[in-house]
Amino acid sequence: MPRNSSKETPIEKLSFEEARGRLEETARSLEAGSLTLQDATRLYEEGVRLARRCNELLSQAELRISYLQTSYGEQMGLLKEEREEVEEDSEG
Repeated sequence: MPRNSSKETPIEKLSFEEARGRLEETARSLEAGSLTLQDATRLYEEGVRLARRCNELLSQAELRISYLQTSYGEQMGLLKEEREEVEEDSEG
């Protein structure tokens, strides 16, 4: 089954790359200046929604990275504590 093009995909279902690509297309269309006021307004509104989607996905990625860093730091801390306990036991 062929995938929908990103233009047919609802904004809330877009990946970051798809949303960013559509946002870039939207900005180019607006910058061209050949749109009617109604079309320009519609595209601007879509651009705002696309920018919001990109920001949402970036925030989610940032939270995941923070979680992984914290988890990794905790694991390294536990390993360090275990290593120090082993060293203390072997000295005593």
